[in-house]
Amino acid sequence: MARYTGPVCRLCRREDMKLFLKGDRCYTDKCGFERRAYPPGQHGQNRRRKNSDYGEQLREKQKVKRMYGIAERQFRGYYYRANRMKGVTGENLLQLLERRLDNIVYRLGFASNHAEARQLVRHGHFSINGARVNIPSYLVRANDAISVRESSKKMPRLAENLGAVDRRGVPQWLELDKDNFRGRIKAMPAREDLKMEIREQLIVELYSK
Repeated sequence: MARYTGPVCRLCRREDMKLFLKGDRCYTDKCGFERRAYPPGQHGQNRRRKNSDYGEQLREKQKVKRMYGIAERQFRGYYYRANRMKGVTGENLLQLLERRLDNIVYRLGFASNHAEARQLVRHGHFSINGARVNIPSYLVRANDAISVRESSKKMPRLAENLGAVDRRGVPQWLELDKDNFRGRIKAMPAREDLKMEIREQLIVELYSK
């Protein structure tokens, strides 16, 4: 599956918000979005075009895709699944995205961004309820226990990421045990638990056409 390999600060500037795609760097004065808070491209500083309704919906969808590091086909699959679930489609969509294992690894602080979390999961550094899982899109459930495998606990990068987790914070629906490199899903995330600036209804309107 194709992945974006270009400069990620360009994506934040295109969506006009900080997506925290570079981890700790996004919290410093070296953040590309802070230094150049205007759209990328030759005419970015000179013109800001007003989006149509479709443009607003498209930008919202692109923003959420980039936030979670998901390709279009996979993202569309999550929407169709959310639409078949009981409840509000937009909230169901966000809950499915939050339940991804790579997102849980990021939220718990084992990784500094989603790209690093996806790589760590693929390399088999984590277990769920004692069983090794290397699928980033694995959907966790309430009361699942996520832990770093014993052979991976000595990785300097994991300790470094956990040392910086207090700056970002851990969501209330998750529980982190830093000393034992372990986390737990206390409950499924509710919409009020998700603090990101996302207008999920625009995504539903886009796919409903």
